[in-house]
Amino acid sequence: MSTPRKRPRQQRSKETVAAILEAAAQLFGRHGYTATTTNRVAERAGVSIGSLYQYFPNKDALLTALAEEHLAEAVQVLDQALDACARERPDLPGLVSGLVGAVAELHTGRPRLHRLLFDQAPRVPELVARLRAIERRAAAGLAAELRRLGRGGDDPELAALLAVQGVEAQIHGAVVDPPPGRSAAACLAAVAALWTRALDVPAR
Repeated sequence: MSTPRKRPRQQRSKETVAAILEAAAQLFGRHGYTATTTNRVAERAGVSIGSLYQYFPNKDALLTALAEEHLAEAVQVLDQALDACARERPDLPGLVSGLVGAVAELHTGRPRLHRLLFDQAPRVPELVARLRAIERRAAAGLAAELRRLGRGGDDPELAALLAVQGVEAQIHGAVVDPPPGRSAAACLAAVAALWTRALDVPAR
């Protein structure tokens, strides 16, 4: 079983779960998946192993819960970025830079942890479905802006979806783990330039 066992309802239980997840995030980010154990997580969180097991039956359940938190944060950050675009009506480079910056914000705070979530978090069907829904939601907002700008080629909706998925994958790769001799900032600029060129096709 790789999903959390139960959801906290009382405030004290919520605080316990928050402490466990913060401890897990720190240990996974610092030591990786293999070296992190539920005993170490419980010790770092200041709770008994029995208390941890009330909510999380194993390490995979901890990773799943952290992935759920990450997706919830993604909705908030991307919605804020798209709302800003709707208000400010940027040009195409500004639009793409806003998208790239929002995705980078999600993944560069704890890069090792996000790499672990991307590479090793269980592919629970509900999480995959939520990820796809977030991608479609972000793509719909981006497509609306592309249509406003008269860009995106024959199918702005498809172009927007490919851009959202491409930016996410590229930030997980080159930006979180830059190639030798390149900084994260240089990789971010390259991703933004790449997708600005790709989307700069007149709509038909």
